[in-house]
Amino acid sequence: MKPSRLIVLPTWLIVLPTWMHEPRAQRDRCQPGVSNVRKIVVYELLSLDGVAEDPDQFITDWDDALDANLAAVIATQDAVILGRRSYDEWARFWPSSEIQPFATFINGVAKYVATSAPLDREWTNATVVDGDLVEFARALKNRPGEDIGVHASISLAQALLAADVVDELRLVIAPRIVGSGRRLLDGLPSTRLQAIRSTTSPTGHLLVDYRPIR
Repeated sequence: MKPSRLIVLPTWLIVLPTWMHEPRAQRDRCQPGVSNVRKIVVYELLSLDGVAEDPDQFITDWDDALDANLAAVIATQDAVILGRRSYDEWARFWPSSEIQPFATFINGVAKYVATSAPLDREWTNATVVDGDLVEFARALKNRPGEDIGVHASISLAQALLAADVVDELRLVIAPRIVGSGRRLLDGLPSTRLQAIRSTTSPTGHLLVDYRPIR
């Protein structure tokens, strides 16, 4: 892994280099007798100005590096948490999709859906979140298993980020300014992030991973 660099995000996010801080979770994993806790990993597609809504309007040049990045993200996940809108849209699209590797992953993985109403459309391994979302996410992290993914689901990702239960933020940032639309990071509290990876794809997309400093 390449050494981290200082990466500038909006002023309300303070991003520090890797060597200045070692997260508590990372230290704990190295200590005998400390149990491993699953990670919640938020994966989002963004425009350069932070818009996450309708990524088809700004992610127009998908390349092999983006494919490999997504494959690496989902390879460590055995569960996802979805918002209701994302669930309804994806339950219509992905069961018949042949877009790999995500189709096989999302159709088979355990899916926990944050909603207050029964699901209208069945989808393999889909379960409604019982009770408070943040409490559920914390409890899920303490169950045995691999990483827990959050894909799309902007409001849900924001709620988990605000509650400080997200362990990694994995972003694909397109070289395009959209100008309007729902932004992933709007309204969040000030958060210090450690940059753990940054690279650029052949089509100019920035692939950047962050970890909250706790």
